[in-house]
Amino acid sequence: MEKLKSFVEGKAFQGTILAVIIINSVILGLQTSQTVTASIGDVLEVADNICLGIFIIEMLLKMAAYKFVGYFKSGWNWFDFIIIITSVLSGLVVLSSLRILRVFRVFRSLKGLRGFKMVSSLRPLQIIIAAIGRSLPGISWTALLLAIIYYIFSIIGVTQFGEAFPDWFGTIPRAMYTLFQVMTLESWSMGISRPVMEEFTYAWAYFVPFVLISSFVMMNVVVGIVVNAISEVAEMNKKEDHEENGTADIKAEIDAVREHLARLESLLEKQGSENS
Repeated sequence: MEKLKSFVEGKAFQGTILAVIIINSVILGLQTSQTVTASIGDVLEVADNICLGIFIIEMLLKMAAYKFVGYFKSGWNWFDFIIIITSVLSGLVVLSSLRILRVFRVFRSLKGLRGFKMVSSLRPLQIIIAAIGRSLPGISWTALLLAIIYYIFSIIGVTQFGEAFPDWFGTIPRAMYTLFQVMTLESWSMGISRPVMEEFTYAWAYFVPFVLISSFVMMNVVVGIVVNAISEVAEMNKKEDHEENGTADIKAEIDAVREHLARLESLLEKQGSENS
């Protein structure tokens, strides 16, 4: 069991799976081209099924190495399991001629999810995903603060510009959507701000502070939260790797001591037999 675990965690195995993931992603992209599928569609389908088979073998090997229950203790293994199951279900589209199984046609588009297996195979991507999850509470509070800012500026916008520009500031929802466009900096100056300023010369005092607060201050706060979370997760992973390496070194030393003791015991037995 330990040998199998070392095999699935080895660089050669992980590198092979990563190469298959990249090849499979290219195949899935080629299958979207009607010109390519018309000429080598059958070949691509066979290659896609081979890649899926390799992923299934990888999953089964990991289940055997970590045992079935241990396999599902990892969130990334759950991630791989769901992707593989949806990929298998997408293959059942051939059965969709039966009316009761036509629901499986939906899973054909889910084949593209297989490209996400690259996330579970690359440690740096795992760190980023884990950091985003870790930063969600801080981002949620930032989003709440941003929603309050939206609401306040929407009330001001409806009060000041609602009658002249009902499509943009006629109601609170319309004003909030207009402010969202302003926050993304998509044609906010020539498309919204300047037309309003032609009617209300003081409108710059409304748009400029909102852009500074929403697009620069708040977005930098979100970036800061994510960057801080990434550094924390990376530090945690370093500590875990250090502890695992330390445990492995201790285990190797214990095995070496046991081996020396076994040799010493065999030598003593041999010497005792010779003396007798």
